[in-house]
Amino acid sequence: MRENHFEDGKWWVSPYNFEPEVRASLELPEKVEIHDATLRDGEQTPGVVFSIDDKIAIATKLDELGVDRIEAGMPAVSTQDAEAITEISKLGLKSKIFTFARAMQKDIDMALDCGADGVVIEVPIGYPKLTTQFGWTWRDVFEKTAPVINYAKENGLHALFFPYDTTRALPDDLSNLCKAIMDTSPPDSIGIVDTMGCATPEAIKHMVRWVKGMTGLPIEIHTHNDFGMGVATELAAVTAGAECVHSCANGLGERTGNAALEELMMGLHLLYGYDTKYQLDKIPELGALISERANIPIARNKPVLGHGNFIRESGIGINFVMNDPLVMFGTHPSLTGKVGEVVLGKKSGKASIIYKMGELGMGSLEDEKIGLILDEVKSTGIAKRDVLTNEEFTNIVVAVMAK
Repeated sequence: MRENHFEDGKWWVSPYNFEPEVRASLELPEKVEIHDATLRDGEQTPGVVFSIDDKIAIATKLDELGVDRIEAGMPAVSTQDAEAITEISKLGLKSKIFTFARAMQKDIDMALDCGADGVVIEVPIGYPKLTTQFGWTWRDVFEKTAPVINYAKENGLHALFFPYDTTRALPDDLSNLCKAIMDTSPPDSIGIVDTMGCATPEAIKHMVRWVKGMTGLPIEIHTHNDFGMGVATELAAVTAGAECVHSCANGLGERTGNAALEELMMGLHLLYGYDTKYQLDKIPELGALISERANIPIARNKPVLGHGNFIRESGIGINFVMNDPLVMFGTHPSLTGKVGEVVLGKKSGKASIIYKMGELGMGSLEDEKIGLILDEVKSTGIAKRDVLTNEEFTNIVVAVMAK
């Protein structure tokens, strides 16, 4: 694990992340794995349907990025889902292949038939779901789940016990369930699931320590983004000892989506100092593939993926955008396969005009004419309520030079 806040020419994040007093307060595990659920939870985004070919292409790209585990789907949903998982399992990927399953033996059999390496065994434990949606008690959950966990392990699958809506469980329900499961059918790992994205980072850290103390198991964290904290809460879980984070590429998922894969990769590698094997420069390729196949555009200011992340309109510091990007950004654009860009509009300054003229091979002008061009650029940007195209800027320069 690294203890440095920068790598020459690649990134420069806050040194306070690595202050001994800060690091001493963290319980970082030696290694953190990423379990990506784009092909299951991501497809649950309303209106998103991935074909078999889509799923194979996405799984292949996830593997290229170095994702540790791919949740390839839920075979019980349809024969098409089962076929897709089977085909992905045959690809010989380095990533482990998991399926999503109910607490039913037939779902475990389907996972085995598909050639999966592991299975996510879902059961409800959140109080609103347990009492209103299902009419169960924690003991009903235990009795349904225990034999299924044992069956999965007996057949060589990694069994992830996934009591969802964990963050809305009654303390007694969760503790009773965990103790009973550990007595009779200990899984390989257990998930803390913030299904409604409603827990704070502090609450998640508390729950990680609590559940790890009750079970002694590796902890997996799965969050949604309803309060905009999906990635923050997963990284908080890591600081309390969680060994696996769950994600969806591009932040896909039900409602506001799941914790975004690309943001977790960058956070683990740059902000917490893990020496990950992830191919960060391939992130835009995956983002574009997901956007195309899901038919959901990437927001211009989306962290990591947004095409506007390294665009500078403000005239202050404009010369650093291309020449020394780490003055203006936390990461060099090339780290994630991008380039810096200077655009012109209302917030531009004289340095912006000079830079853009050089970029377009227009040579130089005296300061007075630069000022006139800047006035026109600002006026056009205000009227247009957007940045100028190179053609619009060229027309302004030509007009000013002709005066």
